[in-house]
Amino acid sequence: MPVLGMGGLFFRARDPDALGAWYATHLKVGPGFSGGPAEPPNDWFWQVQGGPFVFAPFSQASDYFAADKAFMINLRVSGLADMIRDLTAGGVPVETRAEWDSPEAGRFARIHDPEGNAIELWEPPA
Repeated sequence: MPVLGMGGLFFRARDPDALGAWYATHLKVGPGFSGGPAEPPNDWFWQVQGGPFVFAPFSQASDYFAADKAFMINLRVSGLADMIRDLTAGGVPVETRAEWDSPEAGRFARIHDPEGNAIELWEPPA
């Protein structure tokens, strides 16, 4: 039997309730949210849209994200420019770099949650 996809992402937090609230407020991620109008929200889980998912171990020496973190979250998004505007208006610093973007891969932005975890926002090419 093949693996069908990711079933969850579990990580430790100093204040899980506050961190969960931050993700809900700024990214609409977590229980009660839906990845699109065709998917009804559920009180227990976040209903995501199907699409590409990158699963890639990185070298310990990589400088793509902080060396003291074991992971980086990559969220597939649409309307990245609007999301950047909303995050900035909400007080969340957003980093973009021209070298991250390409017609083949799409557009990227980087933010960090209140506990310093890197979150890459990825808008795949149309």
